[in-house]
Amino acid sequence: MRYKGEDEIKRALGIESWRNLSKDKMTRFVAMMPDMGTEVAMKIVEQFPAFKDFALNVVDAMKKSHESTVSANTQSQEHVHRAFQDFRDTLKNELDKGDLTFDQRWKIIEKMQEAVREEAQKDSENKRFLDGALRKVLVLGGAAVALSVAFVGGRVMAEGNDSPEETTGA
Repeated sequence: MRYKGEDEIKRALGIESWRNLSKDKMTRFVAMMPDMGTEVAMKIVEQFPAFKDFALNVVDAMKKSHESTVSANTQSQEHVHRAFQDFRDTLKNELDKGDLTFDQRWKIIEKMQEAVREEAQKDSENKRFLDGALRKVLVLGGAAVALSVAFVGGRVMAEGNDSPEETTGA
């Protein structure tokens, strides 16, 4: 654990009081949670009555951001694939000319092979990008949801401890 107390966490967030915790800093706080002790995190979260709502809003905002990123990425990928296809079509048209020497035809074929390799490389890069983006969303979203569930569960347990236990007859 990296953070041992509230004051240390406030310093890391650059705030003097929990009242100064903006939405942006709250998101950072959620991301820092894996580096906090459970009791310290719960003590801080208990100071935010609307934390569950905030956590759900964070998850929703991350989902929208991820969807926007994926959409923009999809459009970019389609553009790249169209450009490679146009290039291959141009090379094919050149290859269809009847007055080319063997060496000229071979160079065109090599260019086509190179274009296919480059397109495959771009596709692999894109898949790694999407995987990384999804992992970030899952980590932050998971932390927000887990914290929200822990907060609500802690409150339910605390409320349960305040009420007398029911006994069952034997």
